[in-house]
Amino acid sequence: MFDTFRNAWKIQDLRKKILYTVMVIVVFRLGCAIPVPFIRPEALQAWVGETGNLLGYIDMLTGGAFARCTLFALSVTPYINASIIIQLLTVSIPALEQLAKEGEEGRKKLTRITRYVGAGIGFALAIAYYFLLRGQGALLYTEGASAWFSAVVIVLTFTAGSLLIQWLGEQIDVKGIGNGISLLIFAGIISRWSSVFTSAKNYLDLAAEGETKYYFFLPLIVVLVLAVIVFIVILNAAERRIPVQYAKRVVGRKMYGGQSTHIPIKVNMSGVMPIIFASSLISIPGTIGSFFPTLYDSTVHPVWAAILGAFQYSGWAYAVIYFLLIIGFNYFYVAIQYNPVEIANNLRNNNGTVPGYRPGKPTSDFITRVLGKITLVGALFLGIVAVMPIVLGAVTGMNIALGGTSLLIVVGVALDTSRSLESYMLMRHHKGFLE
Repeated sequence: MFDTFRNAWKIQDLRKKILYTVMVIVVFRLGCAIPVPFIRPEALQAWVGETGNLLGYIDMLTGGAFARCTLFALSVTPYINASIIIQLLTVSIPALEQLAKEGEEGRKKLTRITRYVGAGIGFALAIAYYFLLRGQGALLYTEGASAWFSAVVIVLTFTAGSLLIQWLGEQIDVKGIGNGISLLIFAGIISRWSSVFTSAKNYLDLAAEGETKYYFFLPLIVVLVLAVIVFIVILNAAERRIPVQYAKRVVGRKMYGGQSTHIPIKVNMSGVMPIIFASSLISIPGTIGSFFPTLYDSTVHPVWAAILGAFQYSGWAYAVIYFLLIIGFNYFYVAIQYNPVEIANNLRNNNGTVPGYRPGKPTSDFITRVLGKITLVGALFLGIVAVMPIVLGAVTGMNIALGGTSLLIVVGVALDTSRSLESYMLMRHHKGFLE
């Protein structure tokens, strides 16, 4: 990977793209430090930072901008939500499905629709964020004309920030090295990793004061993190190849077809989406408990206290439910991405067959079985990576600041960016650069 980046720097056009991408990321980080007026962010930071809270998870994706109430507090969240919604609606609404099949022009229309939906979601989230700030006493003005003016300024600023981030991501796609939104998420997560070194230093100080167990736990966690990174790299590249044989056919005096190829099915075809879905869903009880602290009192609300206690981040029930949700969402996401019947029909229409299986339903059933097995492996992989920090925290008694979701996103984006640079260099026919 490092050789790829070094060799890419030698190409002038690619060097300009890299510098442009770096400039956009710098602008993004500056926006994450510009405070929105009429807000006291210190009133929100401690509450958002609670582990297992949905708002804390959003703060992780925004690189800490959410808790600091800065210009880019909403980050790419509206755009990601809009993309997921449009992707799901494409499966269920025929008009959107038709646009997806119209090639480049249809994709442009879907991108425009996604942009408008993202703007609407950003405006709605900005209003919700304003009322959250108001409820936590983080606003400077809450009465009279000043309150109305400050509300308009705050909501419009957060909305404009979300649209600006969306535009920055698109500029990286057009003028940079691609993967714009993913790179912005990458930059936000990396900016938070300084807390990892702070936590390590604190545990080393505890070990020096007599808690010698941390001399064993810290190296163990470092080794496990490195093993997880290697595991992520291997699983991201792993795929099952279904062989396909195309029949020969004679057209005039020429013979066409007869070649052998394959259908690649990636083990981790859903990426981090199942983890994002599962994290958002399982964090809802903790977020509700943050709004109503009295629900944790077992003497007043015994049922709610038991439910919220089961959804504590450090609890085993949380880990088990989280793991099962990841598996369920992984199957769901793969089901809307892959249609075995459509794949089998396309093969039959192009005189292609899977060796050993008749065209039509037998081929569709075979692809369904293969998808089920591959999806299970990918789901278990995602579940283990996501749950491992929780298990390690429960066993060692340490607060593992480096989450599995962060590692998946960072490593995945780094690999995708490296592949994009390799493709660009191969397209320019620079032989030997990738050797």
